[in-house]
Amino acid sequence: MKIHDLKPAPGSKKNKKRVGRGSGSGLGTTAGKGHKGQKARSGGGVKPGFEGGQMPLARRIPKRGFNNKKFAAVYEIVNLGNIEQKFNNGETVSLETLVERNLIKGNKGGVKVLAEGEFTKKLTFVVDKISESAAAKIKELGGEIK
Repeated sequence: MKIHDLKPAPGSKKNKKRVGRGSGSGLGTTAGKGHKGQKARSGGGVKPGFEGGQMPLARRIPKRGFNNKKFAAVYEIVNLGNIEQKFNNGETVSLETLVERNLIKGNKGGVKVLAEGEFTKKLTFVVDKISESAAAKIKELGGEIK
C-alpha cells in the first residue's frame, strides 16, 4: 500500500447539507425543512428551556439563599517545587516574574504560593497569599516575604 492508495472508509465521509442552494442541490423548494410550521421559518424553533407554555422548570424551582461564587476571589496557584525549577538564588518572585516564566497566566485575582515540592533556594516573595507551610519553608531557608 502506498500513500496515494489511502482512502477514508466507505460511508465515513458525508457531504455537508448545502441548504438554500436551489433544486440542483437535492434540497430545493423547502430546503430540507419540510412544509411550513415554526421550525421551517428563519430563526425557527423554541428557546432552550421552553416547555410549550407550561411554567419552565427553572422558574418552578424555589430559589433561596446566597451563593458567593460571583464575588469570590480566585487565585492562581503555584507550588514551591515549580518555583524552585524556574528561579535562581536571590531573585524576587512576583506576579510579573511568574508570568514571564510561564508558571501562571496572570488573568485571575492574584497568586497563592503552596508548599508542594522540594524547595532549597533563598528568594524574596511579593505575592498575594502564601500558605502557612510554604511560609515556614521560605523563612527556614532565610527567604523573605513581603
